[in-house]
Amino acid sequence: MIRLDNVKVSFKDKVAVDLGRVIEIADGERVGIIGSNGAGKTTLLKSIIGLVPHKGNIALGVPSNEISVHMQYNSYVDTVSIRNIIEMVMGCRITDNQKLQEMIEFFEFEGCLDKRWKQLSGGQKQRLTLILVMCKDSKIVMFDEVTSGLDFETRQRLMDKLVTWYEEKHTTLLITSHYYTELDNLATKILYLKDGRAVDYGSKEELFRKYCGNAVVIFEDTEKGREIAKAHKQIKAAEGFIALSCDNDDEEVEIAEKLIRNHINYRRSNNDIEMMTINAER
Repeated sequence: MIRLDNVKVSFKDKVAVDLGRVIEIADGERVGIIGSNGAGKTTLLKSIIGLVPHKGNIALGVPSNEISVHMQYNSYVDTVSIRNIIEMVMGCRITDNQKLQEMIEFFEFEGCLDKRWKQLSGGQKQRLTLILVMCKDSKIVMFDEVTSGLDFETRQRLMDKLVTWYEEKHTTLLITSHYYTELDNLATKILYLKDGRAVDYGSKEELFRKYCGNAVVIFEDTEKGREIAKAHKQIKAAEGFIALSCDNDDEEVEIAEKLIRNHINYRRSNNDIEMMTINAER
């Protein structure tokens, strides 16, 4: 269990985090902490592990030094091989640690072991830190912008690896990201931060229904599309698109039939994190 009771972090006159409420995270839950750059995501993680002072109370189910953390920026010495770095950090030889061998194989990292830090690509550097963090098998693991600076394909591969690794585990995960689609298959709950404050917290499905309805139909903003939208409940959407909220299946079918008759392509969602976020700001 993690309990964040009105946590507030300030740097001189600037308030970086002010949750303004109690956030409880049960054992085994996977919480996506979302928000734009500067929303306070990284600062909140640092307050949990004691790297920055805070007001309010933080209660953890394990000592903070037993939490595994992947921070956004990591750097290692460049005078020795990656193999040496792994063995120094882990305190054992790779050949003597079965879990470490499994992780290296899982992340397809064998070809990087004899390289130096500066020779690794951005994705390979992220994989090195993930190997070191995930090998500890901690009860609580935190990932801070784990795919920052990576191209779309590399980001997707890394997130797929995380989903697979934790699929059968009872690990409590806290994952910060401003790429909302990355959390679709990993997070079960969402903590949405804006300017350091908790806009809302709950399951993806619960928050989606609260702000978007039972389902949403999204299509390109055109003259025909705007005519169709007039007869239905329109909610906020990304620029260039129209989003219609559906309270039941009949309404969804009615909208879909109109769009099909007018040859308008559309997509339907009932758990889109980005749509939920856009409409939570109303």
